[in-house]
Amino acid sequence: MTAGVIIGAARSGAGKTSVTIGLLRALRDRGLEVAGAKSGPDYIDPGFHAAASGAPGVNLDSWAMPPAVLDHALDTSRRGRDLVIVESAMGLFDGIDAPAGRSGAAADLACRYGLPVVLVLDISGQSRSAAAVAHGFASFDPAVSMAGVILNQVASDRHYDQAAAAIQARGIPVFGGIRRNAEMALPERHLGLVQAGEHADLENFVSRLAATITQWVDLDAVVAAARPLAMPPPAAAGGGMIAPPGQRIALARDRAFSFVYPHLLRHWRASGAEIVPFSPLADEAPARGCDVCWLPGGYPELHGGALAAAENFRAGMRRFAAGFPVHGECGGFMVLGAGLQDAAGDRHEMLGLLGHETSFAQRKMNLGYRRARLRADCPIGRAGTVLRGHEFHYSQVLTAGEAPALADLSDGVGRDLGAGGGRRGRVSGGFFHVIAGDG
Repeated sequence: MTAGVIIGAARSGAGKTSVTIGLLRALRDRGLEVAGAKSGPDYIDPGFHAAASGAPGVNLDSWAMPPAVLDHALDTSRRGRDLVIVESAMGLFDGIDAPAGRSGAAADLACRYGLPVVLVLDISGQSRSAAAVAHGFASFDPAVSMAGVILNQVASDRHYDQAAAAIQARGIPVFGGIRRNAEMALPERHLGLVQAGEHADLENFVSRLAATITQWVDLDAVVAAARPLAMPPPAAAGGGMIAPPGQRIALARDRAFSFVYPHLLRHWRASGAEIVPFSPLADEAPARGCDVCWLPGGYPELHGGALAAAENFRAGMRRFAAGFPVHGECGGFMVLGAGLQDAAGDRHEMLGLLGHETSFAQRKMNLGYRRARLRADCPIGRAGTVLRGHEFHYSQVLTAGEAPALADLSDGVGRDLGAGGGRRGRVSGGFFHVIAGDG
């Protein structure tokens, strides 16, 4: 039976991702079959989890995924595994105002699946006060079980002893204390971490994290703290899953286009669809014989010149769109437009399949859950369908063009955000990343 544990924290930046990566690899090196999962809509961490564990990563989002989709994603991930380690997003209890179990917080997963929490505490600038934080988290919600604490950013043995003794005096186990180590930091850029596939020395980095965790953390205690996953009874099939947009899906896949949720691709393949990747940065066009093209999000703003110069890609996309549906999410939506302005303010010609222009030079963060009601049929659903997803970008629309909007949008708590995205002929797109159907 597969066991599970949540790696949580009091806030972002406490070291959850580094600890999770190190634990996955260290336990794999011990011969355990492990898998990682990420609470929330983060695209990047599952790639690091996969590199460390050797198993595909997955997102578990209690707001965006109806219970049936959430259960299916975890059930698929746990098969053949001894242990699933779920990394929390932000703080353990950080979610939105929503019905019980649907806030998006990792604590929802702890309650639904009976997962104990190992809290990573960054104790920089404090010692005994760390016990107050640990005690507060352990007592905040009686339905969430606190298995223990891993201290991070420990300055010395004395520093560790002071904090650990105060925490243990409150009846909370301490599983170790990681000394300050600059090598544990993951490289970042504007949307968060640099992706696993772009890390200059990924394997050595993961191995160093595993060695650090093995040195400072009681691995046996972490494994012993895990509990068998309490999976609810299987729900009716199909509840909230996004159907494959076609039988043969041409998927843009390279450093400019990489943000695809693992559970979507798994479901599409399991439903009989074939995923046919191509690289716009290598000047490749969608393959002949595909019946839909998907341009996912990513970092096209970092590759504007290369995309503008990719004549075969540009011509191939226009030919494809003349006969088959094309859909773009976030970065893909930007490339579907007429032009893209990079951080330096230079404009690059894009595909022109939609008429909008976007700018990364005039930056403004757009972040949060989204509910979208489609105004027209498109690859992600029929007109009137309500979808749940996420938006996270710094780009702005300079000019909207003349394309009708794709969807009416609201945020996670129901506030109206107006119309968004665009559609023209067989082409559609928006900044909205779809995760699941409403439910």
